[in-house]
Amino acid sequence: MPTAPPPQNTDELYRALQENDRRPYGRTRTVTAEELTELAEQFAEPRPLVHALLELQEAYTYGSEPRKSPVVFARLLTLFDEQPDVFDERMRHTLFWRFKWVANALLALPEIPLPSLRQWLTEMRDRYEKAGLELQPYYGQAHRLAAHVGEDTDLAFELWAGRARTRLSDCEACEICERALHHLAADDDERALRAWEPVLTGKESCQEEPARSVSHALLPLLRAGRTEEARELHLTGYRACRRNPSMSGEVGRHLEFCALTGNEARGLELLAENRNLFDDVDSPLDQLAFLTGAEVLLRRVEALGHGDLPAAGYPGRTWTVAALRAEAGQRADGLAARFDARNGTTAHADRRTARLDRAPLLDALELTLRTRGLDEVAPAAPPAARPATTTVPDTLPELILTSRELEEQGHPDATVCRARLRTLVADPGYVHPDDPAVGPLARLRADLLADDAARAGDKDEFDQASALWQEAAHLYDEAGAAGDAALARACAVLPTSEIPTGDDDGPDAKAAALTAAHQALVRLQEEASGLAPYQEARVLRLRASALGLRLQATGNDEHAAAVHAEVDLLLDFAARHDIAGQISGARLLRATTYALAGDLPAALTETDDLLERLRSHGPAWHLPRTLGLRGRLRLGQDDTQAAYTDLTEGLRLAAGWPSEAVDTARLHTDLAQTCMRLGRHDEALRHLTRSAERELRHGSRTDAFCTYGTAAQISLELGRVEDCIALLDSVLAEPDVTAGEVDDRLVAQLRLYRARALHAGEDLKAATAEFAALAAESAGWDDDPASHAMIAAETAVLLAESGEFDRAREAADQALAAHARSPRYEQVSSCLREIARLRTQRQGAEGLPGALALLADAGRVADEAREAGYEPRDRSLDSALAYEHGRVNAYAGEYETALSALEKAVVLLGGSGPDDGREGEWAECVRLASVVEGLYLERPVPALGRLDAAVSRLTALGRTEETEALTSLAAQLRDEQ
Repeated sequence: MPTAPPPQNTDELYRALQENDRRPYGRTRTVTAEELTELAEQFAEPRPLVHALLELQEAYTYGSEPRKSPVVFARLLTLFDEQPDVFDERMRHTLFWRFKWVANALLALPEIPLPSLRQWLTEMRDRYEKAGLELQPYYGQAHRLAAHVGEDTDLAFELWAGRARTRLSDCEACEICERALHHLAADDDERALRAWEPVLTGKESCQEEPARSVSHALLPLLRAGRTEEARELHLTGYRACRRNPSMSGEVGRHLEFCALTGNEARGLELLAENRNLFDDVDSPLDQLAFLTGAEVLLRRVEALGHGDLPAAGYPGRTWTVAALRAEAGQRADGLAARFDARNGTTAHADRRTARLDRAPLLDALELTLRTRGLDEVAPAAPPAARPATTTVPDTLPELILTSRELEEQGHPDATVCRARLRTLVADPGYVHPDDPAVGPLARLRADLLADDAARAGDKDEFDQASALWQEAAHLYDEAGAAGDAALARACAVLPTSEIPTGDDDGPDAKAAALTAAHQALVRLQEEASGLAPYQEARVLRLRASALGLRLQATGNDEHAAAVHAEVDLLLDFAARHDIAGQISGARLLRATTYALAGDLPAALTETDDLLERLRSHGPAWHLPRTLGLRGRLRLGQDDTQAAYTDLTEGLRLAAGWPSEAVDTARLHTDLAQTCMRLGRHDEALRHLTRSAERELRHGSRTDAFCTYGTAAQISLELGRVEDCIALLDSVLAEPDVTAGEVDDRLVAQLRLYRARALHAGEDLKAATAEFAALAAESAGWDDDPASHAMIAAETAVLLAESGEFDRAREAADQALAAHARSPRYEQVSSCLREIARLRTQRQGAEGLPGALALLADAGRVADEAREAGYEPRDRSLDSALAYEHGRVNAYAGEYETALSALEKAVVLLGGSGPDDGREGEWAECVRLASVVEGLYLERPVPALGRLDAAVSRLTALGRTEETEALTSLAAQLRDEQ
């Protein structure tokens, strides 16, 4: 809305119009333009009104309100006819340019009769001829009308495309798109793609391009086999048009692309992100294009048997895919019929049918790092049931007994039986078997509680796990199952020791808690009666695990002997009673203990022996974890290829078991690390995202979001900016994230990665907005001022890059204030130096005082770092500051001061000879000093002496690459002499 108070004079009005022009298109900008137009009418001068009307028409045009745009233009045209002298050359050019806007707006409204469209084009032609303007833009609109109606466009195309471009022609990028669409309509994909090449490769662009061309080119690219190019353009093109009402047709084509490439789940995600388009698009033609693309997607999802999935649709009600498909289809059919009735053809219905009848072009194309299927997108959907490797009995008594037998073995299929039992017991009509072998209902309920407790423990929900184990123990007591009750109480001990006390939770405190847990387990085993061998083995395993966790927490090798002693007890007991699962579990724990104590060879030997036993004696479900351990051990010994082999084999075998039973997520994470070492970056990212998705599916949501954050960071470091943004957009749209149920610091970290990616992708406006929001939020992090300093510093630099130097200074001051509480020397110093450079680079001498004030602050930061004994990871803060003083003064025309500063930087970087690994920085500093001295101060002789000496030193060091720029500058200076 206009600033309060409203503009009181024309200067204030112009400033308000300029401010509104910086806003994104949408309701806020449009309503502001309407109010400013009303205010402009109060001034006696007509020119402010013309400016306001031009702004208002632009807001309507790009805000997808075609009904209002012609009305505003009619007022402008009347003003032009009545007072042509009010329009200067620029305003006159804009007026004639916008005849095309009106033509497009009328085209988009089926209620406008076809004769009226033709009449408007005649008006445009007459006006152009009267003004002495060339008619190529008119013929371009005539061709567009013919294509819209469905007439033969060949002649119209030649009359337009055969003419030379004029000042009023559409931009080159837009005309390229129109030519390509003409070839596409003739089913000539190859010619269309050739025409599109300058736009798709970024050589030609405008406000709507290349996003518009990209959306049309996606399917032709697939048909041409250029799948990777289509994937990359989908990511960049979609981001440029999402949520934009004036580009809803483009969004629809991206939805269609997802549907035809096996990415239906991503399509539903994008549909949800663009839900506003069901309500905000006022253009019937854009509505038709969007709804048809959405219907292609919804039809595909429904055809795959997922019509009951929720879908984001028209506001005011909850939609399923099937219901939304029917509603969208009915509305789109109605729109197509209205256009065809107006045009007297069947062109729009035919085009709709052709789109809806397209078969998928690819079974599966990995569009993003987060590739999911439809089974994975339903709210709170459990993982798809895995077929059991054992036979699950049909009768209830057998099912209960089989479940207990499998649980004794530690067999993963016990989870399948328990899941079936949980469903049966939850039924209101459940009748418990009257069978002594099965026992009472209390015992079955205890079994299910024990299963729940184990799952909670796997997710580090220690409070819940401990409570559930205790509750299960009480029920086992009630059922007369003393051994089960004792085991449940033993299982409650470890999670209880993991619950934070609120006091000192450091290694010593944790070691003490685990020592106490071990002692409690020993007492419990001594006091328990009626323990079956498998139950006693479980208690022995818990005892060994407690000491193993203590070793892990402290890193104290002296604790290893106690673990080995407990493992020996367990191994001896399990071997005497032939409990295969506990034998392999004990040996796995022994190998891990060797590894924790730093004895990798012994750990590998133990693992090798265990794998040989598992392959011959089983249990088979222990193979994936054991291969995973050996892979990690080999990675620790830098045997990366062997590690890759083990981890890949472990992942292959894991496919036959529940992912939580064999820790598939960990295997994917370890493989990702291994692939990064091998330089297989794409594969590494796939494993990271698959690990995160499994963690997400099994309820470990914090771990999942952390893993996704790692994948995003790596993709950004690898330069895969669009992949990073698409991944984070998807993760940040998760329901619990949007509902504020995820730790705010974790979400902030994900948003920070996204903001950096937007910056790397040169979307400066979006990056600045995100950074500014994060800076405002992090200002309240009293417990973490260092993070606020870092975020505020990055925000300040982005604001400076946008030319908003006052806001940049404010953000830099925030960074300094936070830095005073928790130092971030390098980041804050770099921020201040960069803003200073940008200020003088943009403003010259006018910006010098502000820049010098920033550098003075940077100098104080450098002094503080020196006093604190801080060692920078990069170059010294003093040399960086001297170099920046040189650049800032050079930009401001203070060349003597600049040269003095640069000479100081040369000395600080190694004036006696660049021998500290910073030859490149030293050489660049010498080069810039020589530019200032030789070119700006016109003293070539000393500059050449400096350059020749530097070249000699660098050559002696074998750093010939760094001499090229210096040699080139020396040649330039000699030529100018």
